[in-house]
Amino acid sequence: MPSSSRRPVTAAVPRHSSPGHRSCGLGWRGFSGGLTVVSCPAGSRVWEPAGQDTTANHPLKPRHLRPHDLWPGEEWRGTDAVTGRRLLLGNADVRISYAVAGAASPLYRNGTGDECVYVESGSATVETVFGTLAARAGDYVLLPRATTHRWLPEGDEPLRLYCVEANSHIAPARRYLSKYGQLLEHAPFCERDLHGPADVLSATGEDVEVHVKHRGPRGELLGTVFTQATHPFDVVGWDGCLYPYTFSVHDFEPLTGRVHQPPPVHQVFEGDNFVICNFVPRKVDYHPLSIPVPYYHSNVDSDEVMFYCGGDYEARKGSGIGQGSVSLHPGGHAHGPQPGAYERSIGAEFFDELAVMVDTFRPLELGEGALAAEDPAYAWTWAGRGQGV
Repeated sequence: MPSSSRRPVTAAVPRHSSPGHRSCGLGWRGFSGGLTVVSCPAGSRVWEPAGQDTTANHPLKPRHLRPHDLWPGEEWRGTDAVTGRRLLLGNADVRISYAVAGAASPLYRNGTGDECVYVESGSATVETVFGTLAARAGDYVLLPRATTHRWLPEGDEPLRLYCVEANSHIAPARRYLSKYGQLLEHAPFCERDLHGPADVLSATGEDVEVHVKHRGPRGELLGTVFTQATHPFDVVGWDGCLYPYTFSVHDFEPLTGRVHQPPPVHQVFEGDNFVICNFVPRKVDYHPLSIPVPYYHSNVDSDEVMFYCGGDYEARKGSGIGQGSVSLHPGGHAHGPQPGAYERSIGAEFFDELAVMVDTFRPLELGEGALAAEDPAYAWTWAGRGQGV
């Protein structure tokens, strides 16, 4: 959350923290960054998050993943948004998972970094130690590191989530912010587009379990279930600049130009060694000689991951890419529109597409979900061969 966006106290709490008040805090960079004070465990046991091993993308090639295929039939009804995640891609900086959920998740917090969860479809209430968030299709749900929360799917529709878990903080792009943390006029969204939690829950209970992800001494991902003496949502109130919020992709105002604009104009968030961009419905290039689809290019410094979550993605026709597809175009590999896309795009005035892009500045490895949902023919579709090698 931009650091100038300080939320007011949500209930009657003392004016200052003092030794006489039991409280816990969330803070960036020890005690020198953004901080929120909230109102600790009685026991613990091992939790082993499933399927966290990764495999190198070797031999190097682009990949097409179909995560919708990971939940055939009605299996999603018994799956939750935390323990049911299937790892697609990851490195030391970020891990990208996909989940289809119909059941309530356990109480959970990520101790390794912030989470940015994009809601592809369905809806949910996200209960947090700060209060509740309404999560709807097209929302990003931003959850700061160590925010205790749980996902409660709503209705009879599967809740489809694209989960970006950082080993750092996730915030709006720095170039959108003033030195005081306020979003500037050229930013494609503003503070009024960011929606914080509603009133605190003030839940009660004893010996309440909370699933926690954390790092081991060699950087490995570990899990622990803490048993807290009291309910973590038994909070009187809070104040501070660090709290969860939602942002709808539909509130992103696209930046367009007479000629093709580079991907950074689509950026929305960033973390250490990665950025998050979104491609939304927009007017396309309007120079008389412009060609609206992207040019062929090589990723010199990054791996590019695209999640196709709506609309009609013109540049990928003929590739097998569809709703819910995830593509990986690794650094060192040239890529661009499919054959025929340039010709079809000439004269177009509007692209009705919706996609979330994650660019990482270190190579990504393949998770078990990627290996189980890969389209082996994708890498050869530019050549028209249509078969895996």
